[in-house]
Amino acid sequence: MGTALPAWNRDNDWMTRLDWSGGELAEGLRCYRAEEFFLAHEHWEGVWLQAQEPEKTFLQALIQTAAGFHHLQRGNRIGAASLLRSALRRLEPYEATFGGVKVGMLRGELEAWGRVLEADGGEIRLTVPYILLEDSPGERE
Repeated sequence: MGTALPAWNRDNDWMTRLDWSGGELAEGLRCYRAEEFFLAHEHWEGVWLQAQEPEKTFLQALIQTAAGFHHLQRGNRIGAASLLRSALRRLEPYEATFGGVKVGMLRGELEAWGRVLEADGGEIRLTVPYILLEDSPGERE
């Protein structure tokens, strides 16, 4: 199962880094990127249930993001917008990078999705937000 590993942040404060290299976190990320949002949610939920703060709230935001896009796939635009707003609120207190994820980029994309989903039924021309890991050179930026 994906785990939390000890690390230091730039202010030399103790923080936890989530291990995205294997287990449920990695499998959830693979599913998310393949737009298998329900499965991503399921993989991450097992880690979330065992997590402590601040990782617990962070993972909850990722789970809500996946669940929101699952709702959108099923045609539930209102449910998707609600879940993505909740995810965005949960991500607000986190720095630009947390737990190995580039949170600032994700927040910006979720904000754009919120604006589109709150508009009256127009066509959606955005791509699903990409969850970018900080230590993944060559990944989409």
